[in-house]
Amino acid sequence: MYWNGSSGWMPDLQQAQLLEDAEAEFTLKTAAEWVARNEVVAPYLFPVRLENGSIVPTTARELIRARGPSVRLDLGKQAA
Repeated sequence: MYWNGSSGWMPDLQQAQLLEDAEAEFTLKTAAEWVARNEVVAPYLFPVRLENGSIVPTTARELIRARGPSVRLDLGKQAA
């Protein structure tokens, strides 16, 4: 889930709100209320860049997460 100040937690990275460092740190500190309500678990910040108007994570971990599940849909129980 990705934070958007006007809409709350969003499932798509492209719907996320980009935050400057100071604003991001403040938002992360206030995230305790969402954790307490079990809306999110262990929120954290990660760097991104804008590329042709799209938000692109700068780490492999977040790039994989932003693309969604990394399983083959044609194999295993999901293929049934």
